[in-house]
Amino acid sequence: MSDASTPARARFSIERTYAASIDEAWALWTTKVGIESWWGPEGFEVTVTSLDLRPGGELLYLMTATAAEQVAFMKGAGMPISTEARVTYTEVSPPGRLAYVTLADFVPGVAPYEVATVVELRAAADGVKLTVTFDAMHDDVWTERARAGHESQLRKLDGLLNA
Repeated sequence: MSDASTPARARFSIERTYAASIDEAWALWTTKVGIESWWGPEGFEVTVTSLDLRPGGELLYLMTATAAEQVAFMKGAGMPISTEARVTYTEVSPPGRLAYVTLADFVPGVAPYEVATVVELRAAADGVKLTVTFDAMHDDVWTERARAGHESQLRKLDGLLNA
């Protein structure tokens, strides 16, 4: 339930079309092996520690900066090199729709808050169309960082689904 005096957070979307099946794309979003193969921005690796794919279930993973530039950024921002992240699934409708919230608890000096994401996969004449819609972060700087991170992460997915 939202308070009428609180404005809705802005959202942004990223779209891609892949020469792959909807089932191939779904598996990359919903399995340990799939998630570990591409999740996280370039220069980061992800290790899934727990995956409970159902509404109310959670994905827990450790994201670790591995490239020198990302390690330097994390250190310069006063952030740890490895961060545990928690995703709570709010909708799981195979193979077309996945929705979840991520706890943004990694921003120095900012109280933790949730960021919603909706993943939509639709069969298309040339494969599968992916639309990912994200909540904006708490300010414009972090929203742009999030957008850049999602674009970077999806470039990794592009490499797998366009191979």
